[in-house]
Amino acid sequence: MKTKKVTIHTLQTMKERGEKITMLTAYDATFAQLLDESQIDVLLVGDSLGMVVQGHETTLPVTLEDVIYHCRAVARGTRRAHIVGDMPFMSYQASVHEAMLNAGRLIKDGGAHSVKLEGGAQHAELVQKLVSAGIPVMGHIGLTPQSVHQLGGFKVQGRAEGQAESLLQDALTLQAAGAYAIVLEGIPAVIAKTISEKLHIPTIGIGAGAACDGQVLVIYDLLGMNDSFKPRFVRTYEHLATRIRTAVDAYSADVKSGSFPNEQESFYMEEQQRPKASSATVSAIALAGGCGPGPLAPLSMPRSSAEAESEDAAVYSTIKVD
Repeated sequence: MKTKKVTIHTLQTMKERGEKITMLTAYDATFAQLLDESQIDVLLVGDSLGMVVQGHETTLPVTLEDVIYHCRAVARGTRRAHIVGDMPFMSYQASVHEAMLNAGRLIKDGGAHSVKLEGGAQHAELVQKLVSAGIPVMGHIGLTPQSVHQLGGFKVQGRAEGQAESLLQDALTLQAAGAYAIVLEGIPAVIAKTISEKLHIPTIGIGAGAACDGQVLVIYDLLGMNDSFKPRFVRTYEHLATRIRTAVDAYSADVKSGSFPNEQESFYMEEQQRPKASSATVSAIALAGGCGPGPLAPLSMPRSSAEAESEDAAVYSTIKVD
């Protein structure tokens, strides 16, 4: 059966129906496929990759080429979800002309379905021109990470006098310019609720309360892959940092003890008889819990050429060999 793709029109319909939109970041094909299979509506190839993938302290060092590279990977793993490519720092601020060329590359070379850019009313002209050129635009206001130095850090926005009204006007201006959705990041829930009610396009919240039309999180945060990062707005659904360390420690122990790989995890020459494990070896493997979930298969059966080819084809079923 064909998978019905999520488009900007799908998201608009979801807003009108009161159906919440799910959005997560993705940076590679494997995660993209998993999230896509879980029916996540929107995959954001965010410049957050600068922090969670590249190890920078901010998103500022991320280049357009970085985002294009990761967009390509995500696109290869996606069948249903709408893919948004982040416009990195200084890929759109210098001029409208340069911004349009860069946004076009995210669509043409990266395989993104739309682009996201940070900032409010100051980018209205750019948004209008991008939309006129056939490039859907998602806005992003509130805490805008690319302005971290101007904001004085990653701080909640909208609490100071006049900021709430300014955020609302930014949102309305972006909507009028043609943005199909707007991310509201790091703003008080009451302000996000007002903005969401005033707009006819979807709002996607992150640290902006439950009244937004959808929510977005960085996938690594949701999965608890960084024990030291625990912001208030993140709900951790797994604790993979601990589980990954446990798995790697077990692998390391098996390699050092010689129990990995075992006979079942090794290959043999055609017609060669597999060596029979001694009772002492089998007992040692059994006591160690083995390297697999089931009992060891008989090790003394010879393999014909056809059997060898069949087994190897099964083992390497996802690899094309010329």
